[in-house]
Order: sequence, then C-alpha cells, then structure tokens
Amino acid sequence: MGLRWYGVVVDAADPARLGRWWAEVLSYPILHEGNGEIMIGADLGMPCLYFTPAHEGKAGKNRLHFDLSPDDQDAEIERLVNMGARHVDIGQGTVPWVVLADPEGNEFCVLKAPDPIID
Repeated sequence: MGLRWYGVVVDAADPARLGRWWAEVLSYPILHEGNGEIMIGADLGMPCLYFTPAHEGKAGKNRLHFDLSPDDQDAEIERLVNMGARHVDIGQGTVPWVVLADPEGNEFCVLKAPDPIID
C-alpha cells in the first residue's frame, strides 16, 4: 500500500500539558517531545496523536473528535472528570454517550459500555 494513516495533529495552547493529559487518559507513552510539541501513541508503528502549538484560540465545536469505548462508562466518566474533563452540551440531546471536553475545551465522547455477549 502506498499510503497509510500516520496520526492526528491536535493544535493546542499548551501542547505538552494537553499531550500529557491525553497520554494519561489513553495510557499511551510519550513517543517524542521537543520544540514545544509532543507525540503520544501506542507504539511507533501505530497512528499517533501529535500535539503542536495553536496559532489561534479554539472557535466553536470541533469538526473532528474522539469516541472512547470504555468497559464501564460511569467509572470512566468519573475518572476523566477527576482528571480535569468537563461535561459539555453541544446539542446532543438524549443519547447513550456522554460528551466531555478536555482541559482545552476539545469535545470527545465516552460511549456506553458494550453489552456482554450472551451464549
């Protein structure tokens, strides 16, 4: 294949702080840090998240966001809020997922835990 997905770039007011926050959220190691930028990921062979300085402030709802799939939605939401995430209303209405924002206001969703498979 001549093309592969390398990563997602996240503009941030404080890339090191936000990158470390997401590294803790996802249990990802820091793969590279320098020049005010930070890269995190499962390993170097997988797509990474690359946090780089923003040249302007966040304006409006994200056009791209993460959907996180937890084993226990309530416990994960509690953990994330304790880490500095906050609940946000983007007009989602009544849905089975919860919309949170990271410390810089970037929205992401915590999905309902999957139902166990019954044999």
